[in-house]
This record gives sequence, structure tokens and C-alpha cells, in this order.
Amino acid sequence: MMDFLAELWRFMRARKKFWLLPILIMMVVFGGLVVLTKGTVFAPFIYTLF
Repeated sequence: MMDFLAELWRFMRARKKFWLLPILIMMVVFGGLVVLTKGTVFAPFIYTLF
């Protein structure tokens, strides 16, 4: 996993693709939110965001 992150960072730094960083962070946050709230009382409220 750390190899993947290091390679992704080298790609973004070499190709000047820093605009990808906020998109990737939001994808990780929303993915974690869906995984953590699966089967809980908050699930219907989370699914309305999508």
C-alpha cells in the first residue's frame, strides 16, 4: 500500500497533476464513510448524499 502511495505521489509530482489530490482525498473520505456507516442507523442519511 505504501508503495502505491509513493508511486502515486511521484506521478503527481512529475506530471504536475496536483489537482488530483483533492479528488482522491474526497473519494477516500466518502468510501470510508460508506463502509463505516453500513448497517447503522445513519445509513439512510448517508445514502441521500449520493
